[in-house]
Parts: sequence; structure tokens; C-alpha cells
Amino acid sequence: MVSSDIEIARGASVRPIVEIAGKLDIPADAILPFGHTKAKVSLDFLETLSDRPDGKLILVTAITPTPAGEGKTTTSVGLTDGLNRIGKQSLVCLREPSLGPCFGVKGGAAGGGYAQVVPMEDINLHFTGDFHAIGTAHNLLSALIDNHIYWGNELGFDNRRISWRRVVDMNDRALRSIVNSLGGVANGFAREDGFDITVASEVMAIFCLARDLKDLEERLAKIIVGYTRERQPIHARDLKAHGPMSVLLKDALAPNLVQTLENNPAFIHGGPFANIAHGCNSVIATKMALAHSDWVITEAGFGFDLGAEKFFDIKCTSAGLDTAAVVLVATVRALKRHGGVLKADLDRSDPAAVERGLGNLRKHIENIRAFGEKPVVALNRFHSDTDDEIVVVRQACEEMGAPFAVSDIFARGGDGGTELAETLVAHAKHEKSPFKPLYDWSEPIKAKIDRVARTMYGASDVAYTKPAERELKRIEKFGYGGLPVCMAKTPTSLSDDPKLAGRPQDFEITVRNFVVAAGAGFVVPLLGDIMRMPGLPVTPQATRMDLKDGEVQGLLGG
Repeated sequence: MVSSDIEIARGASVRPIVEIAGKLDIPADAILPFGHTKAKVSLDFLETLSDRPDGKLILVTAITPTPAGEGKTTTSVGLTDGLNRIGKQSLVCLREPSLGPCFGVKGGAAGGGYAQVVPMEDINLHFTGDFHAIGTAHNLLSALIDNHIYWGNELGFDNRRISWRRVVDMNDRALRSIVNSLGGVANGFAREDGFDITVASEVMAIFCLARDLKDLEERLAKIIVGYTRERQPIHARDLKAHGPMSVLLKDALAPNLVQTLENNPAFIHGGPFANIAHGCNSVIATKMALAHSDWVITEAGFGFDLGAEKFFDIKCTSAGLDTAAVVLVATVRALKRHGGVLKADLDRSDPAAVERGLGNLRKHIENIRAFGEKPVVALNRFHSDTDDEIVVVRQACEEMGAPFAVSDIFARGGDGGTELAETLVAHAKHEKSPFKPLYDWSEPIKAKIDRVARTMYGASDVAYTKPAERELKRIEKFGYGGLPVCMAKTPTSLSDDPKLAGRPQDFEITVRNFVVAAGAGFVVPLLGDIMRMPGLPVTPQATRMDLKDGEVQGLLGG
């Protein structure tokens, strides 16, 4: 019988976290343990690292996601273990999972098979409390808004134009649109409100982009929370909210240290979604990792067109980061889905379908090269893949001049990642110029959107609704035209239509409106119907979970 992910994780030989820190030359007095197997690394220690040379940063991204699975996190973990197997000091830098998807759609998000980070159950549940701190800081700002209005509304909030919603880290469609302050005069002024999931919070984006506590507080102060009747923005600083919000986030901002199944270090910190935010782990964790390891493997959410584009144009540009190479994850199953095969038929060998789906892979290779980056294609192997199908992918990569490796890390851990590790190391040895941002932040917002839409998605044109045109004028009037764009669109297609798989041609995208994330430092163009509060499916993953003799059952295939 094949072991489940949770059984594999429980059978691992986990080392004390102080021992893992020692591998990175992090002293015991810089470690803030949460039990024996996880810890935070003191922010004070980060300030001592400026004279250390940075390691090589490797971004793991993927083709357009399908229900068949791609495996960015699993590949990131397995590649880290594979690099260590061939004698290269390496660690992995990941995002924290959200409770919403864990209990709603897919179970946990700590890798899979023999390429996981542990303690897997803790990571997927409350971990070190970072998301609680982020949600609490966010909702403190919400409380201060309504309290300010209750006590006279000196700032002149227009109750119809309060843009700051509340958050909770759980999929709950019933909270998308609510009316608050019901129950009489003592409870304030009733108004329409709503909840987003915590990972959609601007506080989460700020948390992951902040360079230090000072930068965190300065960014929090810039948050736009609403508007006056004259349509003038009101900021968090006007409510004196940024100070107490920083107090709540102070301890959470320290990066979390855990380990892989093979006892290699892993930083897991922050977790913004990539279809509504920038989809990358924290800048602080990334920089701490680069100061302690020769190779740092990180990932960006969803396909390259979403998380990885934002990784370069927002995270790397603002934080002064660059990569040595990019690993593009693909699977035979996903390519067959892009080739029109139904999910129920994916286990049948079909090289012709793989060939039909290659357009999506080729487009993502082109996208990576648009940044001046060097792609390595990692084929994440499934048990049903045939040699004939793998050959189709290998030949396509050879034709495009992209190094290719089969990754068998799910079944074999680091041993199954050595081919990919060796391919990556050989490729990264070649000198490369710094990455080229897709656009200059100073360009007009429409020019930036046009560049992303045409270059990353392959769109032929960009249309704007009348509300979007009006909002864009206000954004530029208030001085936010020089911010980068953080495109919010479906992750399941290169277009803004979630049903268009493969490599769509001759399509137009439509910007239906904008959101300004002034604290995070980007403008969000909304493409299509983007959900900021997911709902639960017919059979939530939560219904499979229980405790048996004190142990969690049903989490991530357990």
C-alpha cells in the first residue's frame, strides 16, 4: 500500500530546530523556538548579515495550472534536497499555507510525497500564528474606522465609499457581503461591508514586501481605507492605526525556520495569493536565506504569467533581488489537459495530446526569456507518464534550447531530484545579465498593463470599462500612476477567460476596475470576476478531517 503524505511526514526523522539552524550558522540565541521542530529567527539577527555574500536565487514557477496538478512546492522542496545530495548547500524559501484552501479545496500545501517540509501538520494549521497576527492587525484597522465614525466622523468618511473590508482565514461565501452595526444606536451606523480571505489582505502584501519594521509601519500608514464625499482618500495614518498595527505584527515579521524531510533548512513566511496579490514569500525571509545559503530555492504562485511576472516586476524590483535561473515546472498530465483531454482520461498514454498542449509550455518559456532570464524545464513525473509522452516534452524543450530534466521527487525525494539539480547547476554557471523588468514603473498605467497583457498573456488588445476609466483618472490624480501593476486575473488561463486552456490566440482582455494598494505599493487592475473570498466546494476537505488517538486525520491525503 502506498503511504499517504501525512504518513510519510509522520515517519520522518525530524531533527531539533536548533540543529537545523546550526547548518546555517544561525546561533542559538537568535532562534525563538516554537517547540522542538519550528522556530522564528530574530529580526535583530537579520541586521548583522549585511556583510555576507548572497547565494544564488532560483525561482520555481509553472505552466498554467490545471486540475491535473503541476507541483511547484513539491518541486521546490525536492530540488532543494537534490542540490544538497550533490553537495550544494541549499535551502528552500516558501509561502505559508492559508487555512481556507486547506479545509476547503485541496488540503495542505507543504509539498507532497517524499518532498515535503515538516512539521507538515503544524505548517498547514496555525503554525507560528503569523496569519492570526495579520488578520488581527487588519481587523483592528476595520474596528478603528467604525469607531471613528461612531464618535463623530471627524475625517468625513462617506459610508458608501469605505474600501477597507474585514478578513478571516477561512473560505466562507456567506461573509462576502454583509451589513454591519445592526442592533440599534449603541452599535454604530449600519452600512454595507464584507469579508475577504486573510491572504487577500493588503496587510499580507505589505508584510511580505516590507524590508524591516520601519518600512512595515511606513507602508501600513499609506493604506487607503475609504473616501470622503468629495472623493478624497483617507489613509490608515489619519486614524493613527499604523502604530498599533505594527505592534501586532512585530513578532510575526521574524521569518519561520523549519526543515525538509531530509533535514535541510526551510524558511516559510507570508502567503499572499498570486491571482489577487503578488504571490511570493516575504522579502525578509528571502534575504535572510540568501545570506545563509549558496543556493536558495523560492517559488511564485500559479503560472509564470501571474506570480512570476509579479515576482520580477514588483518583488525583485522593489527589494533589489535577482535570480540565477528560473525552473519551469510542467507535467505530462497538465499538458494533456491543455491538449483537450478530460481529467478522467489522463492516465491513458496519449503523446498526441501532449503535443497539442505544448503551446502553453512554449509560451511560458518565451515569457521567462522576455525578462532576460534562463529557463530550465522540470517535468514533474507521475506514475502514469509513459516514455513516449516524456520524449515529446524533451524534444520540444531541445527545439527551444531550454535545458530539460525529469523530476521524480514525489516518489524518491532528493534522490529523484538530482538530475534536475545537476541540470540547474550546469545551466546557472553561465553568466547572465541582471533581469530586465517588463516595464518601467514611471510609464503610464495603461502602458504597463498593455506590456503585461501582450507580452505575458499574448493578448491582441486591452479594453477598459467605463468604471475602470473613471477610477484610473482618480488613481493618476492622487499620484499613484507611478506604481507597478499587480494584475488580478484567473490563474487557469493565459487570458482573462478561465475556460481558455492551452495557448489562446487573438483575444482581448478587459480591465473592469482598479484597486489601489498604496501601502503595498501597487495598483491592482481587475480582469474578469476575481473572487477575494472563496467558498467551500460540495464536499469540503474539512469533512475528511478528524482526530484519532490525538492525531490529525484527513489533512493532505492523510
